[in-house]
Amino acid sequence: MKVLVTGAGALLGQGVMRALERSSLDAKLIAADPSPLSAGLHWTDEAYLVPMANDPAYVERLGEIIAKAKPDIVIPGTDAELAVLAANREALERDYGTNILVSDERAVEIADDKYQTFQFFDEAGFRAPASARPENAEELRRVVETVGFPLVVKPRRGARSIGVSVVNSQAELDAALAGREGLVVQECIGTDDGEYTASVVVFDGKPRASIVMRRDLRDGNTYRAFTEAYPELNEQVRAFGAALGPYGPANFQFRLDREGRPCVFEINCRFSGTTPLRAAVGFNEVEMCIRHILFGEEVTQPNIEHSTILRFWSEIVVPPSQVEQLG
Repeated sequence: MKVLVTGAGALLGQGVMRALERSSLDAKLIAADPSPLSAGLHWTDEAYLVPMANDPAYVERLGEIIAKAKPDIVIPGTDAELAVLAANREALERDYGTNILVSDERAVEIADDKYQTFQFFDEAGFRAPASARPENAEELRRVVETVGFPLVVKPRRGARSIGVSVVNSQAELDAALAGREGLVVQECIGTDDGEYTASVVVFDGKPRASIVMRRDLRDGNTYRAFTEAYPELNEQVRAFGAALGPYGPANFQFRLDREGRPCVFEINCRFSGTTPLRAAVGFNEVEMCIRHILFGEEVTQPNIEHSTILRFWSEIVVPPSQVEQLG
């Protein structure tokens, strides 16, 4: 069995690769990335360079790689690839006899746009942070008057807390919005020590397994995580997954409001950067999805024990000739 993971230079792609290493699958790993300096390309004997996902040549080049490497399944390792793969999934699977682990265009678009994320949860009857588009003056006024300050200003499309600010007054809000486009203003929910990342595996609209972890952030990424059973939160996460209907994995990031209800502020319609952390405590969603898609195995809920997960950096030394060979 062969597995092609793209985004070998990204936290997500490398996390998927590490989850595969932890699995019991007898899989040959193939890696792809736009840069020959991506560490993940040097973790495997078979690696390829691809254009950036917004390059018109991306799909054709990916097809060439699939035709040559013949992976049984392709797993995207960056957000940027999701939309283009969702749009071309059917053709790639048909033309090359492989499987592309990506959700449909609707689910990907909801997750990619934080205002659409708010609309999705609000329309589905779930608790969502009050949100407004700054260009809609009436909508913005209503949020300011209803929930007050502090408020969070963030890009509608973005990740890792880049471009995010917390404002505590009208003057700060005006300054945060000045000269910027593509933003959303949201209610500030909970506190930093009450933030959670949760994942669910869904097939045929049915949630099959889920896990909730409380987390500590550094530079927008999880660097400490804490697992418990969290039965009530898992029930909610499964309801979120059933409503979204992804193909395989979905990740929900949320805080608890004053009533203790989970309030989701971000969806990742894919595996996430915390995938290897979950695999480390027995929730290997990468293996679950591969076994279900390729072998028809049922996805079952593993037992999640109380654990503390501490993240750390590591290194790899690569001979210049190996980098030049890829370049």
